[in-house]
Amino acid sequence: MSALLQFKERYGIANVSGGPLAHPKTLTWKNSQDCCSWKGIECDENTGHVIVLNLESSFLYGSIDNNSTIFQLAHLEKLNLGDNHFNYSPIPSRVGDLSRLTHLNLSASVFSGQVPSEIFKLTRLVYLNLCCNLDRHHDRLLLEMKAPGLRRLSQNLTGLEELLLGQVNMSSQVPNTLANLSSLRRLNMDVCNLHGIFPPAIFHLPKLQYLSVNGNEDLTGRLPNFNSSSPLKELKLRGTSFCGELPASIGNLRSMEKLNLKFCNLTGSLPLSIGNLPLLSYLGIGGNNFSGSIPASFANLSNLEYLDVGENPFIAQPTSSLSWVWKIKKLATLNLLSINLYGEIPPSIGNLSQLVELSFLGNQLSGAIPSQLMNLTQLTHLQLRTNQLSGSIPSWLVNMTQLVVLDLSRNKFHGQIPSSICQLQNLQVLGLFENNFSGTIELDNFLKLKQLWVLQLSSNQLLCRTSSVNVILPQLERGLNSNSTFLKLRILDLSINAFAGKLPMQFFQSWNAMKSETGNFTYMQRNLQPSMIYKGLKWDYPKISEVFTIIDLSSNFFKGEIPSVIGDLKGLQGLNLSNNSLSGHIPSSLGNLTALESLDLSLNKLSGRIPQKLIELGFLSFLNISYNNLTGSVPRGKQFDTFSNNSFEGNSGLCGEFLSKKCQDSGDKWGKPSTHQEEDLASPIELDWKIVLMGYVSGLVIGVVIGNTFISWKHVWFEGNAKRKRRPSQRQPRRDSSKTINSKTTVSS
Repeated sequence: MSALLQFKERYGIANVSGGPLAHPKTLTWKNSQDCCSWKGIECDENTGHVIVLNLESSFLYGSIDNNSTIFQLAHLEKLNLGDNHFNYSPIPSRVGDLSRLTHLNLSASVFSGQVPSEIFKLTRLVYLNLCCNLDRHHDRLLLEMKAPGLRRLSQNLTGLEELLLGQVNMSSQVPNTLANLSSLRRLNMDVCNLHGIFPPAIFHLPKLQYLSVNGNEDLTGRLPNFNSSSPLKELKLRGTSFCGELPASIGNLRSMEKLNLKFCNLTGSLPLSIGNLPLLSYLGIGGNNFSGSIPASFANLSNLEYLDVGENPFIAQPTSSLSWVWKIKKLATLNLLSINLYGEIPPSIGNLSQLVELSFLGNQLSGAIPSQLMNLTQLTHLQLRTNQLSGSIPSWLVNMTQLVVLDLSRNKFHGQIPSSICQLQNLQVLGLFENNFSGTIELDNFLKLKQLWVLQLSSNQLLCRTSSVNVILPQLERGLNSNSTFLKLRILDLSINAFAGKLPMQFFQSWNAMKSETGNFTYMQRNLQPSMIYKGLKWDYPKISEVFTIIDLSSNFFKGEIPSVIGDLKGLQGLNLSNNSLSGHIPSSLGNLTALESLDLSLNKLSGRIPQKLIELGFLSFLNISYNNLTGSVPRGKQFDTFSNNSFEGNSGLCGEFLSKKCQDSGDKWGKPSTHQEEDLASPIELDWKIVLMGYVSGLVIGVVIGNTFISWKHVWFEGNAKRKRRPSQRQPRRDSSKTINSKTTVSS
């Protein structure tokens, strides 16, 4: 009791655990009660010794070391400290003193450092779980088990039945000795930085039911021939480099329930024998190089709930060839992305009454959306983007109020966008860009969609019901300042439109999500596609590592000064205000944006010196402040020493060591702040109101993303813009809306 109470007093209680069973168990521990009656404690009935300490999901917060009184419990057989927060402590080596342990769970508790070799002395262990110790703010693995750790573990802990090491950084090969663990039932080594050839003998362990090595992209191997005695129920190789063909003997795995082979390097035809797996509920084979056609024997998979065959180079086939799909009544997720399908969406799709997610993205489907889709009352994700579908948005679609993602972009839909569409209050993503929609839209209606993260309307023939472009921005501002989810704005893209006026301070002050230096949010929904076409650029994010926080207001008619309050948005990673008519000085507060990676202020009328404080932007890898009226010497030091003359050209008053104009001595006029107020130069875009109205035709695009999107876009967004951006000629060309619809650039040179 004394040891347990001392352990309790060492830890705070914080909301660091998840799950419905999370509970601060130690708060119930009272010295007036027998400790064997406390929550999380079990004692031996004969001796009274504490043999089980289960504090999983107990909201514990604090460090742990070898002085912890927990190691006085010498008779412990099961120790579970999973799902707490031990504040980046190393796993104490004294855990090896608990020689009676059979179960040890230290998962998801923010342990860090090298796994102590003392764990390998616990020869009675049948269960070892060290997975998921992550630094979620910086997306890195905290625990390490460098070679020969895995080899020593497999040599010493020969009685292991469950070995869960997911997200432990090993950076090693998988030793053949792992195949000696003859009692092993579960093996998880997801995202461990494994490499080399996976030993095929592991597949043949006599009791192995669960094998998962997802996310080890340098791990290669081939699937062996399976025999009918294999007890495998789940096999997960997603995101590895396994290659070769899928053997016909896969059909011998009669106990198989989940088969995930997505995004490997598998080739050849799909074997007919997959249809012999009667218990299969999950089949993911998308993102490989399978050829031929999808076997009709899949019709035998009557228990299938998840089917992903997308992104394989199958031969072109009509939708009628998949008639067997519409008969699998239990299907909840169906992904037929980019598999060379053509023809119409069959009405029989309405038979899949359990369907939650449906993707036909990237095929050659034609015709209208069949009315039978209204029977899919569970559907939350409908992705029909990049096909040849036509007709208008059916009126019944607005009754599917459960929809979270509706993407009809890149088709031939026409007519008006129904205004009752804003009744889809659960919508988080609405993609309608690159169609033939026409008529008038009311921006205020879309602002009523309080769950909306992404709104894409560009490249249509739409007008906004507003008599003046200057009215649109205040409308948007009121919407963003209201009590809506837009307060969680992470990405704002209003580029290549006709917004005018000054940038108001309150426009930026309300964006609390951008003020956070760590974007710890949950990204959208579980199965958005691994790429997004956005204003003509394809953004791939197969490995989502972080959310980007971005503001792009480029290529508009904004004027006035850059508000200094932008410096409060400390989570901002990309800022693009280029190609406007902004004037005044660059605010020194931008030096507070310590997470900033891309900054583009080019093609404006900014004057004065470049603030010295900007050299504090240690992550800045892209800078463009060209073609302004800036003066003085370019700051030196840190990232600024990496930028070339291209970042500063078109500012005749600038000088610097790596610029064409060198600075003279300290008394030189270039080293002093400019007191001369430059005359207004011509706007970077000649304002032609006919062109302004045509600009409306390109549509308004607001990209709003909440979440820990694990997204690795980096600064491609701004770099691509900079590489294609024209230099201003002596006579500025007018903006041509036909050239700006699908691009983040201005007029082509």
